[in-house]
Amino acid sequence: MTDSATLLLGTTKGAFVLSSNGRSWSVSGPHCDGWCINHVIGDAGSGMLWAGGGGDWPGAGVWRSADGETWELSKLSNGQIDEWAASDPETAAFFNWEPVEVPFGDLTSVWSLHYAHGVLYAGAKPAALLSSSDAGRTWNRNAALDGHPSRESWNPGAAGLVLHTLLSDPENADKLWLGISAAGVFATEDGGKSWERRNRLSNDTVCTEHHHPAAPRNGETGHCVHNMQRGPGDLLYQQNHHGTYRSSDGGRTWSDITAGLPSTFGFPIAVHPDDPDTVWVLPLNGDADGRFPPDASAAVWKSADGGRTWQAMRDGLPQGACFFTVLRQAMATDASAGVYFGTNTGSVFASFDEGQSWCEIARHLPTILSVETLNR
Repeated sequence: MTDSATLLLGTTKGAFVLSSNGRSWSVSGPHCDGWCINHVIGDAGSGMLWAGGGGDWPGAGVWRSADGETWELSKLSNGQIDEWAASDPETAAFFNWEPVEVPFGDLTSVWSLHYAHGVLYAGAKPAALLSSSDAGRTWNRNAALDGHPSRESWNPGAAGLVLHTLLSDPENADKLWLGISAAGVFATEDGGKSWERRNRLSNDTVCTEHHHPAAPRNGETGHCVHNMQRGPGDLLYQQNHHGTYRSSDGGRTWSDITAGLPSTFGFPIAVHPDDPDTVWVLPLNGDADGRFPPDASAAVWKSADGGRTWQAMRDGLPQGACFFTVLRQAMATDASAGVYFGTNTGSVFASFDEGQSWCEIARHLPTILSVETLNR
């Protein structure tokens, strides 16, 4: 175990911070007034934390904190509470509600956050990209993505039309990648002035037909990307609705690396901080089969060769009668190659030996929607 570690959790009942002193873990939360928080991130340099979430009731917003204890809301859109309270003084008094001017009228929640090159990005539902240059106090909306020529063909996934993944190039502020369900992967190399849709399969990939709209077909990976992570340069990995893929050219083409895994379905994928050929995934049994580990026995599957071969890591994980789900943003690594994941049953598991063995470091939390590390 590292001497100290900080995990940031988004849950259906607020944001939580898990801290380790090298011997035990403490839990702080829930924060953010009990909002449904889809994603929490932090900047290790400044210590700033941000939590994005919301829903039909509160509207969309991003919370920010300089100390992990006190949080301030940047409200981005109104929800049902605003409509009711505005017309009913008793409701307004009950909820201690006061009107706030909001910049956007159509957003229902924030699904993803990313901080790079001094800019805070937010992915919203329905799919929109926001950016802030003042640490989340004020926000701008990306017009090029809103007006993308393919926009009318984008279909919502089971959770709606959500922009759930944001990646950047630490060497080039103009390069960004987005994952949208169910529209696929988008990339910009001009700072968001234009976007290219990047869903094409590589020539070395045999297209397998599935009877599902998210499956590989017509030379594309399928549009329901679940999660995406990057290595150095233009190396990307993708966990898709029907498989796991690797791209060495920034998503322009994708190669199927699912062979060897127990199923083609899963949500999260994580990449080693120092070895881009080492990746972890947590397969589930299938889209319509319950979305729990195959045979109800949990395993994180690890590849040390870029997805050519896979090995199941089970030590310390529940074997048998295990029906949890690990969602798309609920797995992370830290600078010491610690690997962490959270479940929809409120447990957090950690590995300090690159996935060889696991221990449960928290339990009985609300449904965990995201896990990030502060020093990532």
